[in-house]
Amino acid sequence: MRIGKYQLDNNLILAPMAGVTDRPFRELCRKQGAGLAVSEMLSSNPRVWNSTKSKLRMDYHDESGIRSVQIAGAEPLAMANAARLTVQLGAQIVDINMGCPAKKVNKKKAGSALLPHPELVKAILESVVDAVDVPVTLKIRTGWDPENRNGLEIAQIAEQSGIQALSVHGRTRQCLFKGEAEYDTIKTIKESISIPVIANGDITSVEKAKYVLDHTGADAIMIGRGAQGAPWIFNEINHYLNTGQYAQRLAQMEITEILLNHVQALHGFYGDVMGPRIARKHVGWYLQEQDRLGNFKRKFNAIESSSEQLNALETYLNQL
Repeated sequence: MRIGKYQLDNNLILAPMAGVTDRPFRELCRKQGAGLAVSEMLSSNPRVWNSTKSKLRMDYHDESGIRSVQIAGAEPLAMANAARLTVQLGAQIVDINMGCPAKKVNKKKAGSALLPHPELVKAILESVVDAVDVPVTLKIRTGWDPENRNGLEIAQIAEQSGIQALSVHGRTRQCLFKGEAEYDTIKTIKESISIPVIANGDITSVEKAKYVLDHTGADAIMIGRGAQGAPWIFNEINHYLNTGQYAQRLAQMEITEILLNHVQALHGFYGDVMGPRIARKHVGWYLQEQDRLGNFKRKFNAIESSSEQLNALETYLNQL
């Protein structure tokens, strides 16, 4: 799997997810076998670039692996400027978000709200491609509702505009994350364009990963929610695709080490106030099977101190 001049270690990619794919999580997923980890999106609005949240999202200058940074917006010039900024800060690939279905993104006519406007899509893609000398990729959905799946039209515009790889989530904007992803549209897109196509949506197991690759013929798969609380899914899928065998399940001791290191990394990255707050959702995902009644979650979420949080987590994990 190549994106422009960059050769990926494999064809498994961590999807960009706002509030999730921060630097600690990207580094962790790469260690756990992801061939590429795409950053959470940066708004093209320069008025927010000096906020604490944006500054943390823009911290990738010495990050390991290939640095792919996603930008979101609805104006060609603003998107071009955002792309230039990310490259100045160290981005090696710029990814354009036209797949996010969130209301706060769509009300600004960004994300998947752009899909009904192919001429604007074309203008944005050409503006960004012309603005930077690194590969530009695009993430879309199959359309804006089930009656208007224009993913193929957008894919063809993307190829003509110089986009180097296309990720397609198998749902429309209207579907949000409800129901099941469909892969026939992705298959049609793959058969109709020559740039690499990355299939995304509901890939939460090794079996599903192989099915999606076989069914769509996609060059790669992108995993989002399937990696939440289970970053080792990349190693499991890699092993299965390469050997046809299931990888040995991680021992509880190994999971404990991964989780504690992740929480420590979040504390270090966000600081003693935001770190424990950000850690809560990740710990909830890791322990959703073990803590089904949520007894530990409620206790953990009430802890404000980094050290107390780690102590409580280690004590709980050692009891499992």
